[in-house]
Formats: sequence, C-alpha cells, structure tokens
Amino acid sequence: KSGLDPSGAWHAWGMACLKAGNLSSAREKFNRCLKPPVDLNQLNHGSRLVQDVIQYLESTVKPILIADDDYFATLRELEATLRTRSLSLEMMCEGKIQHNSYYQECLFYLHSYGTNLAIISFYMRHDCMREALLHLLNKESPSEVFIEGIFVPSYESGKLHMLENLLEIIDPGLESWGVYLIAACKYLQRKNYYHILYELQQFMKDHVRAAMTCIRFFTHGAKSYTELGGKQTWLLKIKDHLKVYLQEVSRSSGRKKMAFTFRKKMSATDVSRHINTVDLQMEVTKFLHRCESSGTAQMTGSSLPTLFGNNTMKMDVACKVMLEGKNIEEGFGIAFRVLQDFQLEATEVYSKVAKQLVKQQKYSEIRQLLKCVNESGVAAKNDGDNIILNCLNEFKNISKMVTLNVNSFSLLWIQDLDNLIQDMDSDENKIQAYVMCNKLRSAYLVSVRQEKTRAVQLVQHVRQLAENSGDDVVKSICAQWL
Repeated sequence: KSGLDPSGAWHAWGMACLKAGNLSSAREKFNRCLKPPVDLNQLNHGSRLVQDVIQYLESTVKPILIADDDYFATLRELEATLRTRSLSLEMMCEGKIQHNSYYQECLFYLHSYGTNLAIISFYMRHDCMREALLHLLNKESPSEVFIEGIFVPSYESGKLHMLENLLEIIDPGLESWGVYLIAACKYLQRKNYYHILYELQQFMKDHVRAAMTCIRFFTHGAKSYTELGGKQTWLLKIKDHLKVYLQEVSRSSGRKKMAFTFRKKMSATDVSRHINTVDLQMEVTKFLHRCESSGTAQMTGSSLPTLFGNNTMKMDVACKVMLEGKNIEEGFGIAFRVLQDFQLEATEVYSKVAKQLVKQQKYSEIRQLLKCVNESGVAAKNDGDNIILNCLNEFKNISKMVTLNVNSFSLLWIQDLDNLIQDMDSDENKIQAYVMCNKLRSAYLVSVRQEKTRAVQLVQHVRQLAENSGDDVVKSICAQWL
C-alpha cells in the first residue's frame, strides 16, 4: 500500500525497529532485503541500504568525552603517546567495541553484507587500526583496499608512525606487508608526496629507493648550480643510504636469503659506482657553484644538467664544467673524469665545447682545449684535427647567418683559423679544412706534396672547385701542374 518495492518496505520496517531499540527484530527485517556483495574486495562500502544501517547505529552511540587537559598536550607528547602506547590504545579500542551492543551490531551487518573496505573503514573510524590490519591480512585483500582504507586515513590524520609501529608489532620482519608497502610507495610517487614517501622508505629500510628519492630532492626545481650548492646535504644522505645498504649486503652475503625481500636490490659493484657518481657530482656542484658566484659562468640552457641524468645530460655536464671556469684548463680535469667514469664519447664533447668557443670568439681557449686533449694521454690520433674541423664548420655556419659586419668578423678570425689549420696532423684533414674555408690555393699547395697518385686526385678535385667558384688563377695553376 505504501508504494514501496518489497526490499524497500522491509528496509523501512527494519529502520523503524532500530529506532525503537529492538535490534533482534531489525535483524530479522534486514535479512529479508540485504544481500552480501558479489566481490568483497570491491572499492566501495557496500549497498546504500547497509551504509544507512551502519550510519544510524554509529550515530546512536554516545561520544566519549575527552578531558580538557588532553587538549593542551603538545604535539610532541601526542606523537610519543602514539608511538609507545599503540598496543594499549588498540586494547582499549577492542574493549570499547566488544562491550557496546550497537558497535557489535555494526560488525554483524558489516561482516554479513559489507565489503572488506567497509569493515576496515569502520575499525579505522573507531581507532582500531590493529583490527583493521588483521582483517586485511586474514582476508588477503588487495593493496588498493590497504591504500584507501588504512594508509591514506593514517597519514591524513597524522597517525603514520602509529601505523608503522603496528606493522612491526604484527610482523617484525615486515614480510607480510611487503606488497602493501610497495603499493603505498607507488601511490605516494604518483601523488608527488615525496616527503611522506621518503619517510616510509626509511621505515622499510629500503635504502636504495630512499637514495633515489634523495636524488629527486637534490635535482628537482633547481635553476642554477648556486641553488644546487645549497642542497648538497641530500648528496650526503644518498651516500649514507648506499653505504648502509653495502654493509647489509656484506653481512648477508653468506646467508641463503636476505631479509626484507621486497626492498630494491642492487649489486655491490653498482652501489660502489653510484657512490663514486655522488662524489663526482659533489665536486661538480662545488666547482660550478663557485663559477656562478664569481661570474665566470656563461653556458645557459633550459635544463640544469647533473650526473644523475642520461648520457646526453652527463655530456652537458662535462661541457658546462669546461666552459664555465676562468679558462678551459681549470675545469678540464673534472670534465675528463666525467668522460672517463661514464665512458662517454669524448670527441663529441670536445667538439661541442669548441663550437661554443668559436661563437664566443675565444681563439686562445681553443688552443688551450687542444693542448689539454693532447696531454690527456687517451686522445685518438685525429681528435685534435676533428676539433679544428668542427671549429671551421661552426665558423662557416656563423658566417652564413651573420648579415652585418661579416667581413670584420671574418678578418678577425681568418689568421687564427689559418694557424689552427697549420697545426693539424693529417694533410688530408688540412686539405679538407682549407676547402671549407675556400682557401683553394693553400689546399693546392698541400695536395701537391702527397704521393703522386693521390696528389693527382686531390689537385683534380681542387681544380674542379676552383672552376665552380670562378677562381681562374687556382684553376690555371692546377691545370698546369696536372
């Protein structure tokens, strides 16, 4: 007659019994309209009907009054209480629920018709974190239930330390919680909650991942090496984490299985290599910080390169160190170590530096670069020649782009470039360099000094270039020699 469907009628009748305090009659009515969820691990709190019942039962219980003095407890005292009395708090919570008929009624409906998330959330609402954790383990609920039902409420209410304490009390080795802790770390990373992530990684004794988080703290948001200079504490923390991990690996080397199997693993060799990277980054940071402070820094870019990036970024670091000192020689030693430690393509880096020096019209610095490369002891035969060829190519590109004062720019460099070419080791490279500069007469003079068959080929090539460019004098000289 009321127009309600049968389940709605039984639900309304059950709610009326609840309000009248007749809990047994309410159960009888609700049993006719409530159904258990198909999937207990679904990420919701069950049907709306069940939630209405729980909400009413919880609202019926009188709140526990807190003594006025508790409001004046300091945050430090409160945190200490949470750390040292988590067990006693849980026992009090368990007693509170066991001796309250309305709470017991809530648990009946939750276990009969609710999801695991609904049960866990009920325990968390009433400060029964231990019961929530045990239910999670017993039901082998997925990590999503842990994140939404326990982890997020814990850090949002400032009870992350209490959660960590209980995790250790239930399982001192934390192995039971491995899947859940890793899921929590991934969740925090997605949310960019790196400070909470770092705290959790330290609790997990996951030193490799903690070191990776410290790298993020060191590099993120920095716009200059002056800023990085003020963040070097994070480099020290990276080293501390890696050294502790090395000690643990050393202690467990004779055992069959290393504890904390959910922690990130890394070979001792790789860890040592990363420690060396941190040491070198500290040296780079101090050097470039000093350069920026003294005003010698000139190389700018959209990103700030560090040794924690890919090989391209590491090469940028080597270039930056050479270019931002008072001269090339000042930073060459550090840059050379970067190239050697990471086995980078040295010629590519040297050429990139040389091109920058051409743009800055620093001929003496190019000379110094060539000297440093030759004295490094590992330079290939043509490294110096390749550097010079790259300089000439960059000069040629600049000459094409500059529309004003081209002649003055060219005259300023022409003698310096000629001196560089004369210093080249390979005659073939000299000829190529002279051709690039359109100095065909010089190219001819070097060509005729070669072995006869090769000389003929080279002179023929120079004659063709002279003909193409309209240089009748060089063309005539080549024809006469041929």
